[in-house]
Amino acid sequence: MSEAVMTGAGPAAAGVARGRIVALDLARAGALVAMAVFHFVFDLEMFGLVAQGTTMLPGWRWLAFLTAGSFLFLVGVGLWLGHGRGIRWRGYWRRLGRVAAAALVITAATWVVFPGAFVFFGILHSIAVASLLGLAFLRLPVVVLVVLGAVVIWLPQAARFEVFDAPWLWWTGLQAVGVRSVDFVPVFPWFGPVLFGIAVAKAMERAGLWARLAAWEAGPVARALAVPGRHSLLVYLVHQPVLISLVWLATFL
Repeated sequence: MSEAVMTGAGPAAAGVARGRIVALDLARAGALVAMAVFHFVFDLEMFGLVAQGTTMLPGWRWLAFLTAGSFLFLVGVGLWLGHGRGIRWRGYWRRLGRVAAAALVITAATWVVFPGAFVFFGILHSIAVASLLGLAFLRLPVVVLVVLGAVVIWLPQAARFEVFDAPWLWWTGLQAVGVRSVDFVPVFPWFGPVLFGIAVAKAMERAGLWARLAAWEAGPVARALAVPGRHSLLVYLVHQPVLISLVWLATFL
């Protein structure tokens, strides 16, 4: 059985029968499609096929924000489903190691392609750190998780602090200086959606919704559409090289 490494969601363990939840795979697949659409437009802009600054327009920026937020929300959901009734350390460290290794690959690749704006703390880095931090919040009540999530999102909008201006602290997202990177997803505010995901997953368990979703016998179309969500980390790693190659080929031809 393949594992949803990007969200930390293995077989459900929070009062749900073990096995994959197709609805979650579909949610991950939807987030991957949104990500690919944004990156495709980014690549078109990079090759000069659309106007410079297109991806900075409000609509495209919101798509990027909502897509990143959805991935991190699903990280929180996966943490609760996978470890809400007890942390399964072996599977946890295996998934975390894969995400961390993939994050290092992204850093190395973007260092070569975008040396002045390489990814030093992008979505995969954020998922890895959130997977660690999230364990400390699994036992908190739903209301507390929602309040903390809102505070995490609000704080960097309300105040920045010069004490975090050292480059080695930029991952917090609380620095007062600007940061140049093609993908920057710091802990503040992006740990907020993770806390929301944990809260929603706990509330859904209390309502018995996870058991219903686990029992859903998805048809062949739904299962086919869910395939990318079952291999989200692999899709994330290969989609940009494929898109860039296609755009380059179209430009060349």
